[in-house]
Amino acid sequence: MDTDSNALLASPVLLAVPHAGRDYPARFATMVRQTATQLLPLEDRYADLLVAKAQSQGFSTLIARTPRCWIDLNRSPQEIDPLLTPLPAGISPGHGAKVRAGLGLVPRRLARLGDIWRAPVSYDDIQSRIDSVHTPWHACIEGLLVSARQAHGTAVLLDTHSMPSLAGHRPAQIVIGDLFGKSCSSRFARLAMLIAQDHGLTVAQNAPYAGGYTLRRHANPAQNVHALQIEIDRALYLDAAGNAPTEGLARVQNFVADLAVTIAEELRPPTAIAAE
Repeated sequence: MDTDSNALLASPVLLAVPHAGRDYPARFATMVRQTATQLLPLEDRYADLLVAKAQSQGFSTLIARTPRCWIDLNRSPQEIDPLLTPLPAGISPGHGAKVRAGLGLVPRRLARLGDIWRAPVSYDDIQSRIDSVHTPWHACIEGLLVSARQAHGTAVLLDTHSMPSLAGHRPAQIVIGDLFGKSCSSRFARLAMLIAQDHGLTVAQNAPYAGGYTLRRHANPAQNVHALQIEIDRALYLDAAGNAPTEGLARVQNFVADLAVTIAEELRPPTAIAAE
């Protein structure tokens, strides 16, 4: 993973990008049925570029380099798919809609492509991925948020993702997730919605993405640690094949940077004005 925390003490806002990883392990190709190109839908393709302007303006960023197909950093370590991994005695299988759909901690299958892996993935292999990738990622987020809260009194995580285009009349291009009000103060969600609208983007809240494991794990509004999940339509910044950024990238980068700046300014202590 890449991290730029030099500006941490300058701002309470941290941006994380968990699904943009493109560095596939050497043994990956021998373990999967599909080609890397076929598995691209599991990537938030070039989502690391979405935070580039915010990063250049001094905001702390954390960018995962390990692909989601290898391990999903927005899933709980307990969300192990029993149809992919034989579990040792005493280890409970993961449950929930995502695991049942084959999209657990290590994705098992993709719609229209079927099973990803040639053979079951051992529990020891899964545990190795947790220890080497998942645990350090979340430990880093936790440490940065603690430092930000200590420095500023409040910390805000912007967990940044891309999404396929949604269907319907005037579908949302941006989805702001706050676990239905559980992961942050309502003022931050409202700000995010307003900033998206100011940039001419259609926006929805919590539908169809309310937030995942990252928000559940790290958000604690009662302790002044807030988190939002930001989903951005890939069609805004990628070509029709989803393989290369377009001129629209700058617009989305401006939105993300503006969001970080606005939240940081919202948290800035008011400047005292001397009496005349």
